[in-house]
Order: sequence, then C-alpha cells, then structure tokens
Amino acid sequence: MTRPLEPSLPDEFPADRALDVLIPTRNRPTELAVTLSGLAAQASAAGFGVVVSDQSDAAPPWTDPSVATMVRVLRHAGHPVRLTRRLPRRGLAEHRAYLLDQSAARYVLYLDDDVWLEPGTVDRLLTAITELGCGFVGNAVHGLSYLDDVRPETHEHYEEWSGPPVPEEVRPGTPEWNRARIHPAANLLHVTAERRLPDGQWRAYKVSWIGGCVLYDRARLRAAGGFDFWRRLSPRHQGEDVAAQLAVMRRYGGAGILPSGAYHLEAPTTVTERDVEAWEVVLADEAAREPATP
Repeated sequence: MTRPLEPSLPDEFPADRALDVLIPTRNRPTELAVTLSGLAAQASAAGFGVVVSDQSDAAPPWTDPSVATMVRVLRHAGHPVRLTRRLPRRGLAEHRAYLLDQSAARYVLYLDDDVWLEPGTVDRLLTAITELGCGFVGNAVHGLSYLDDVRPETHEHYEEWSGPPVPEEVRPGTPEWNRARIHPAANLLHVTAERRLPDGQWRAYKVSWIGGCVLYDRARLRAAGGFDFWRRLSPRHQGEDVAAQLAVMRRYGGAGILPSGAYHLEAPTTVTERDVEAWEVVLADEAAREPATP
C-alpha cells in the first residue's frame, strides 16, 4: 500500500527557477498519471518544478498509487512537485490564476491534465521562447485517433514566422482567427509530415490561440492581465486560455512550435458546464472601454 505524499516544502520553489509546469486537474487520476509520466521523461536542463492543483469531487488524485508513483519519480529526479487543492470551484480562469500565483519562475508551462509530452518537448519549447523573445509559445495537441483523417483544406491556414513574432491583434471574423483550424484532430501532424524537418529543427508559426500545452513568459503574462478577468465571468465558462493568449499576443506576440510533442489522451471532458466563452466577455469589455470614434 502506497504511503501518503507530502504536499511540498516552501523552499523547493526558489524565485530564480527557470520553469514551473502548472497543471490544473479534476476527476482524472488515470490521465494525470500519464501526463506526469510524460514530464518525468523530459531530460530537461531547466530543472523545472511542477505544481498540481486539484478540484476533484472526491479524494485528490495523488491518493491513487499511479499518480503518487509518478510524483515520486519526478521528485527523485530532482523536480520539486507541489500538490494543492483549490476549492470551491470558481471556474477555469480562476483556477489558472491561482496556479500562476504559485510560481515565481521565469517561464510557466500550462499543461492540461490529459496531455502526454514526448521526450525533448520541454527543452524545445524553452529554446523557442528564448530565441523568439515573444510572450508565449505552444504545442497544439495531436489526436491520434484522427491520424488517417487528412483534411488538406485546413493546411492553408499554416503560416510560418519569417522572423521573431511581432505583436498582433487577432479578432473574430478576421483571416487570422481561422488559424485555429490547423489544430483540431491530427491536422498539425499532417502539416508536420509535409515539412519533412530534419531531426532537431523546429519552426515557429502564426496562431490565433493554442490549447493544452502553452509556455508563457510569466512576467509578460502578468503584464497582459494574466487570468484576473475571472472575476468578471460566470464560473460556467470556457475559452479562458484564448482570452489570455489574445491579450499576450496583442502586446508581445506569440507562436506555435512545429513539430509538436503534445498528444491528447482524448478522454471525456470533466468540464461539462460551459455556458460562457471567456474571450467573448473580455473582448466585449475591451470594446466598451475604448473611446468612441468621432
């Protein structure tokens, strides 16, 4: 029988850490164990820490032996892991805001609790954001059950950055908004196969937003407002990551990174109450604050 886990020690997360991985989770011990296993396989020189924040209806997932084991593997490899609970639930954006408050690292990687990362993914993302100097980079997640479902009409929305990303104001109804069409299913895998990149090479491409695996410059995310807009939302929302990324892109630019090493576990969602799009509320508030054109 597995022994109880220690939540963490405060001095394990120094302010000069390069990277913390932030994982919000709810009712997904099996998926979380797989997600943590992907992190444990990262031979990263960054010495990253991990913060898991749980909102499960019953016992926290680290009471499950598989999750507990992967936490211990990470700690044994020198990666501190902080285990927290954030209850009552106040919505996805508030949960992400809480996780951001747990870190003082240079960069924060928001990783969903149903995403497995192949080895080398974390270092590639860190290399990309360091070289590009933008507000965020991300790996869109692949759905391998769609591997044989090729959708060439979506590939036209792939466009690489020819230099460092620049600030963009991406809004609904614009061609830039349609960039998101390359991310569902296995579309990005098919785009990647067409590029035939040599091993070790990567490309930065233009995005509207990315879900599941996004690395932010933490200071820039905070300067753009972070997820503090949660106070203006009903708890029954989605699209909080879209709202945050639109704000960061507007100031600092952002990029997707190809190839992506993120794979979606394609598990059923645990967030079934999604009555509000957070980005719609945030954009409407911004429009209301803008001065009227004379």
